Amino acid sequence: MPSPLDWLESLSPWPEEFGLGRMRALLTELGKPQRAFPAIHIVGTNGKSTATRRAAAFLAREGLSVGAYTSPHVSGWSERIQVDGEDVDLEEALARVREPAERLGATQFEVLTAAAFAEFAAAEVDVAVVEAGLGGRLDATNVLDARVVALTNVALDHTDVLGETREQIAAEKLAVVSAGATVIVGEPEWEGVYAEDVGRAAAEAFLGRELDGDVEISLPGRFDVVGEDVFAGAHNPAGVEWLLDRLPRNDYVIVASILEDKDAEAMLQLLARAGRKLIATSSRSARALPADELARAAAPFFDSVEVEPDPERALDRAARPVLVTGSLYLLMDLNIRLQRIPWESSARG
Repeated sequence: MPSPLDWLESLSPWPEEFGLGRMRALLTELGKPQRAFPAIHIVGTNGKSTATRRAAAFLAREGLSVGAYTSPHVSGWSERIQVDGEDVDLEEALARVREPAERLGATQFEVLTAAAFAEFAAAEVDVAVVEAGLGGRLDATNVLDARVVALTNVALDHTDVLGETREQIAAEKLAVVSAGATVIVGEPEWEGVYAEDVGRAAAEAFLGRELDGDVEISLPGRFDVVGEDVFAGAHNPAGVEWLLDRLPRNDYVIVASILEDKDAEAMLQLLARAGRKLIATSSRSARALPADELARAAAPFFDSVEVEPDPERALDRAARPVLVTGSLYLLMDLNIRLQRIPWESSARG
């Protein structure tokens, strides 16, 4: 029998059809663990993981036992499920859900979500902060009766599933709101309590009071600085714009991989503001654009474009300073290499 992690990696990351029926059936067989704790639900296009970890850190600082569920991961699968700031024993968490999940044909994300909820219930957390995966209405996390829902922002992403306009996408994401929930929004045009720091605001809404000071979090791959080099996932044009606003210079050699379902042309046009040379590579994700296709798309925007399909060799070829960006799957591929050097991490807010 495959190990729990081998089994997890063998599962399909995407359902044949989006819906909550299989997820609800799985949770019912597990004793409905999602009802064992109050929750904060984080939805949005970008910045969800950081908002989730910040809310969890504020709540933990106030003495609560806190579960946190994020995706995707960079350092390893166990990064996605934490209790009180520590990664859980993922193999044990997966073993708890494996039999009914296999029988029901659950997807990779459904398995991880169920494992997180079961782990939080077993740990008897006081609150769980849960990041949605894709959208909200049909996302596997939309089985919670969350007290607080936080919408980080809305940009055009996954338009084939979520809708063609920001208004349609916002409606899909805010469909997770239950009657009586407090809604925090990171952009003033949406209905809810506006806050620039949605992680803090979500924690304050849950506690019913304002919080002093700040918290520090560690979240790999969102904005990591190694010397003059920057490693920062930016998986859509809005993410690239956020990144550009925070880069200290504009002469990077850019190493990038972009998924085929993203607006690569718009991302590349923006990235050209960070440097005039790009090395196109391809992460191991099945959804990654081949490096040569990415290079062709990049050619109109850069003075120099090179092709190196292997991410490690692409990084080796890059003169410093380097900006490694695009898909978080690229950061995941390079993680083992990057763990050998000291990090100064400044996670996205």
